[in-house]
Amino acid sequence: MKIVFMGTPDFAVGALEALIEAGHEITAVVTQPDKPKGRSKELLPPPVKACAQKHGILVMQPRRVKTAKAVEELRKLEADVYVVAAFGQILSGEILGIPPFGCLNIHASLLPKYRGSSPIQHVLIEGEEKTGVTIMQMDAGIDTGDMLYKKEILIDREDNYETLHDRLTVLGGEAITEALVLLEQGKLVPQKQQDELSCYAPLIGKEMGEIDFSQDAHAIDRKIRGMTPWPSAFTKYKGRQLKIWRAVPGPGEHAGAVPGEILSVDKESVTVAAGSGCLCIYELQLEGKKRMKAHDFLLGVRMQPGEVLGE
Repeated sequence: MKIVFMGTPDFAVGALEALIEAGHEITAVVTQPDKPKGRSKELLPPPVKACAQKHGILVMQPRRVKTAKAVEELRKLEADVYVVAAFGQILSGEILGIPPFGCLNIHASLLPKYRGSSPIQHVLIEGEEKTGVTIMQMDAGIDTGDMLYKKEILIDREDNYETLHDRLTVLGGEAITEALVLLEQGKLVPQKQQDELSCYAPLIGKEMGEIDFSQDAHAIDRKIRGMTPWPSAFTKYKGRQLKIWRAVPGPGEHAGAVPGEILSVDKESVTVAAGSGCLCIYELQLEGKKRMKAHDFLLGVRMQPGEVLGE
């Protein structure tokens, strides 16, 4: 099929590569403008642009894809279908009506649950046992279109945002290539979403990573995994930010201990009281220092039982 591909971050690269490998003709890639990064403010291309250039594909980078000029440029492109994956801009009804087969979106959740911009992080934070990818026929709403195709995976106990993101990136490529075969054969059956089953996954911000030790230890663990590696889960230790990268919930109640109180310190971990249960911390990072395993961290920082994190 002839495809216009719209996407921006690493998540979209997996689908673009899969479509190219499957033999589809990508007539153009539409992505966000280059952005300045780091202290030098050097303009860096989005991952999807870099991928498209590697394959010699035409790249368009409109600041607003809904402008009359951008829409006219899209009309000039030959395409049977538009494939969209984490593009970062809302498409107008005019754009949705251009390709004969419409616009298919690769969404990183099992719709109708976790509509919105940060589904991968939210499924971890909420403790879901499984997730997946939904290929959806786009409409004027935000992730509200008819569902066309789904692929599921189980969430591993060790999954964090990075590992689950990478698994779903691969799954997204598989799902869209399989769905396009069925689309050409006329075998995709649209299924309307049940709005009453939906929930929203809003954009994750840095402030959302702050740990509340009055929560259950399992809830804290889920937050840490959902926030790793970005924006990271954090607390304070002696007035300095302390990022927690890896922890495991521990059993039991701890009479007399306040939430966040350090219960014990050994060579491999720091155990902290939670609102219910405790948290065994195995990897952490103090402000101004590198990310370390607890063993190495404790060689330079003398944490003591009775000290309280978050104060």
